[in-house]
Amino acid sequence: MTIIVAFAPRPEGRAALEKGIEIAGRRREHLLVVNAISGGNQDDPSRADTIEVEAVEKRLAASGISAEFKQFVRGKNAVTEIRELAESPEVSLVIVGLRKRNPLGKLILGSVSRDILLSVPCPVLAVKAAD
Repeated sequence: MTIIVAFAPRPEGRAALEKGIEIAGRRREHLLVVNAISGGNQDDPSRADTIEVEAVEKRLAASGISAEFKQFVRGKNAVTEIRELAESPEVSLVIVGLRKRNPLGKLILGSVSRDILLSVPCPVLAVKAAD
C-alpha cells in the first residue's frame, strides 16, 4: 500500500511530510511525496526549488522507510495530479497540509486542500503546521 503526501514548500507542507513519514513507518507502507504545479509558471510558490527537493529527499533517505519524491510541472494542476495518483487501489491515504486560518477561513479551507479532500476516492488526513 502507498501513502501520498501533497507537498508544498511551506510549513504546512513540511508538517504533512513529517506526518506521512510517521504513519508510513508505523504502517510499513510506501510513502510517495508529490509536489505538483501547473506547467509554465516557474515562480509558483508551491513549486519546490532544487534546495527544497534535496532537503526532502535527504529527509526521506534518513527516515528508513520506503519512500520517493516526485515533482510534476506540466499542464495538470496539483489537485488533478493527486487525484489521478490516488485513484490507484494501492493508495490507502492522502495527507495534505493546512494553514492556520481565521474563523471565516476555517469554513472554506484552502482551495487545493479542499479540492483534494472532495475529489480523491480514499481517506484524506489534513495536518496543520505547529506554531
